[in-house]
Amino acid sequence: MELFDNPVIPGFSPDPSICRVGDDYYLATSSFEYVPGVPLWHSRDLVHWRLIGHALDRPSQLALPDTAAASTGVYAPTLRHHDGLFWLITTVVAGAGNILVTAEDPAGPWSDPVPVGIPGIDPDLAWEEDGTCWCVFSADGIHGVRIDPESGEPLGEPVPMWSGSGLQYPEGPHLYRIGDWWYLLLSEGGTERGHALSVARARTLPGPFEPYPANPVLSHRSTGHPVQNTGHGDLVRAHDDSWWMVLLGTRPRGDTPMYHGMGRETFLAPVRWEDEWPLPGPLEPRAQAPALAPHPWPREPDRDDFDSPALAPRWVTLRRGDPEAVRLDERPGHLVLHARADSLDTPGALFVGRRQRDADCTARTLVDVSDGGRGGLAVRLDEAHHYEVEVSGGMVRAIARIGPLRHTVAERAVPAGPVRLRIDVTTSDVLPPTITSRDPETAPPPGLRGGGPDTLRLGYETAGTGDGDNGGADDGAFEILAELDGRYLTTEVAGGFTGRVLGMYATRGSAAFDWFELGPA
Repeated sequence: MELFDNPVIPGFSPDPSICRVGDDYYLATSSFEYVPGVPLWHSRDLVHWRLIGHALDRPSQLALPDTAAASTGVYAPTLRHHDGLFWLITTVVAGAGNILVTAEDPAGPWSDPVPVGIPGIDPDLAWEEDGTCWCVFSADGIHGVRIDPESGEPLGEPVPMWSGSGLQYPEGPHLYRIGDWWYLLLSEGGTERGHALSVARARTLPGPFEPYPANPVLSHRSTGHPVQNTGHGDLVRAHDDSWWMVLLGTRPRGDTPMYHGMGRETFLAPVRWEDEWPLPGPLEPRAQAPALAPHPWPREPDRDDFDSPALAPRWVTLRRGDPEAVRLDERPGHLVLHARADSLDTPGALFVGRRQRDADCTARTLVDVSDGGRGGLAVRLDEAHHYEVEVSGGMVRAIARIGPLRHTVAERAVPAGPVRLRIDVTTSDVLPPTITSRDPETAPPPGLRGGGPDTLRLGYETAGTGDGDNGGADDGAFEILAELDGRYLTTEVAGGFTGRVLGMYATRGSAAFDWFELGPA
């Protein structure tokens, strides 16, 4: 029996939507304020996924204003294949609203967006046998309307369809024609611990819809299950006729109320059919794999040496691409960042990073600010919640921004020249749930609580004989400037819908980065 590890796409990858074309599976996830927008993934076994690009990867498709708040931007896409084309519909909050793009190849290029004349968020597309296209969306309940998918124009007024079992925030609807029924799958209960999936069915559109008698069909609320916040699911029929669901979930850690730093991730669960109802689950961290030929993709390299003419798809920046500020052609073998704001507290600041995908991980980089610049290495959740270690004026310093407070935790003089910066994330000292005390010798100071999800250690590496390529002793010792509680970089504290992103930034002049590593510790 083949087993697989959930989540199948670890790290900040919420609101998955999936479609199958032959033996190939394609999946899209939300991206919020990060660009390029809407990551696109490819698999041949539903377990191993490879990032192939983004649906919104150029300014004509997506450019958010610097003033756009964190956790606005691109919400909950739906990805479908119909009549030889891939169709993707999504909502750009604080931007263009609901839009639709198409492509012959999901790796791109994708078309410029077509505005879709509907309110609300989380739009979905489904086609009747005669070619009529329905758009279902969330706006004070779940509504549906026929649209012209070429122009985005509604063909009538939206009508209420079915808005769940009565829990708050019905959202993320997906509409399917399966056999003799139309099924409407939606999330409700909010995307936090109360998240749940419910389903209803109708013989014709727009209904009436008959709810499953025992809704919700999947929820881990009020349980001790290691996966929580389960919802935003999408169904797919595999090429061996088995049924599966991709959905988001979180892996909270630490003491109550428990915290998740990597954001909402993409999980996979089997689906069984009972009395013509699709019932997902169980959803387990380690589960039986689909009976499809395994097709593992090579893991993306942990290290970037910036020798290519363009950044790999895994790299993201904030709100808009800026080729004048993010340069690979200015200094051979380096990524040079030119500051746009004087602090990561400012929405217009320049930050280029990668999602945290491993609970225990290390980020390292070699940075040169010899021309009077200031920059470094950061772990970001939003403008008000981030930790960084930076270099300027012959000093290296560790900084914490937590809500309204910004504090330089420690600083130290360093020799002139490039500096190797490092951030370690470790869960090794996390307290089990309900345990609120430690050995007296290692207990936190009086008045402070232990039990965060992880600890972040910020510092720099002293000069060694190595080139920074292997993380070994010849790279020099790790000089820790600060050890910070990871709970303050979680949505349980900060709010919002994203997860941690680790990367490089410049907040004065320019900073040149020779290489960057992010991988499991």
